Amino acid sequence: MTLNTLLDLGIMIFCGMFFGRLAKHVKLPNVTGYLVAGLLIGPYFFHAFGLNFSILTTDFLNNITVISEAALGFIAFSIGNEFKVSYFKRVGVTPIVIAILESLFAVIFVVAGLILTGNSVPFSLVLGSIAAATAPAATIMVVKQYRAKGPVTETLLSVVALDDATALMFFSISVAIAQTMVNPAKASVVGAILSPIVQIVSALAIGAVMGLIYMIPLRYFKKDGNRISLTVGFVFAGIGLANMLGLSSLMLCMAMGAIVANLCSDVDKIMDLCDHITPPIFMLFFVASGAGLEIDVLKKVGLIGVVFVVLRVVGKIFGAALGGFVCKADKAISKYLGPCLLPQAGVAIGLTLVAGRVVPDFAPQIRAVVLCGTLIYELIGPGVTKMSLKKAGEIKEA
Repeated sequence: MTLNTLLDLGIMIFCGMFFGRLAKHVKLPNVTGYLVAGLLIGPYFFHAFGLNFSILTTDFLNNITVISEAALGFIAFSIGNEFKVSYFKRVGVTPIVIAILESLFAVIFVVAGLILTGNSVPFSLVLGSIAAATAPAATIMVVKQYRAKGPVTETLLSVVALDDATALMFFSISVAIAQTMVNPAKASVVGAILSPIVQIVSALAIGAVMGLIYMIPLRYFKKDGNRISLTVGFVFAGIGLANMLGLSSLMLCMAMGAIVANLCSDVDKIMDLCDHITPPIFMLFFVASGAGLEIDVLKKVGLIGVVFVVLRVVGKIFGAALGGFVCKADKAISKYLGPCLLPQAGVAIGLTLVAGRVVPDFAPQIRAVVLCGTLIYELIGPGVTKMSLKKAGEIKEA
């Protein structure tokens, strides 16, 4: 890491703080300010208007991916804290049903819309399946900033945690069907269905084991500094292990957090310690995310992009409402949960790489559409989440 790298990181923090405060003054979540800050100092915004100016370069952003991975690891660890047995005894399968239906209908609506607008079925299946993915980071930040509390918030945290698994499942099934249509000899629907199940179960199992191991030194290290070091060490190790084995670090760290939440009597104290060390990591993550938003993709997406962006939202809202209705959940959950599921980022962009291999002729188009969706969802998603939770009566602003 060079002096220039450290200088750039410092600039990212200062810009994030400044724009976070500006966002607060216009009643928007801090995370929106962080994203705008990154967009303005990143390598794409001014270039899209023909101006040769940027503070952060693409090489720099590619070299600090460890910050994004660390932030997502801590976010997943904190999400795991919501998976308490007592919670599921109280609410039953409601979050699971909602997570499945909101992902499913996002895919169905987008695929149907793409086919009806004249696109091929394999292309529509592959692109449409990416609509299932939801990014938890921005949602969690809004919940933390405004200390949202209530049935909608509780269910939302569980749904965004489960979404990683449901999105992977629906994507794998859709891609397998598309491959069968493009190249029947090489396709295996059964294998495509089993593969994500094995990945998910493996990540959860390893995360659970790491959570149990984490509990052992906690008995002997009582000071805050030691417990912070332990937590950081286990989260980092979990991310590294997941990457080494090709598993989801989100699922692994979430399982680790769930074990701690259910077996550790000091879990609230540990989560408070995490809240003291993670703000600069989260800020850097969102500023970097904003810097990575390629604004010039807006020129390339056309009708396909409009169909994807609009119908994904409609599908998420419809699926969440249907899930709440089927499970006889609180009416506020059916009404306000869906709009909180807009953000889409890392997982969706990662899936475009797989999608490009299935329908290589459409790879640039798929990436452009998903990047466009990411840009729009990440910028408006936090504000919509705040508005929805406020209407649900779960955000009390001073």
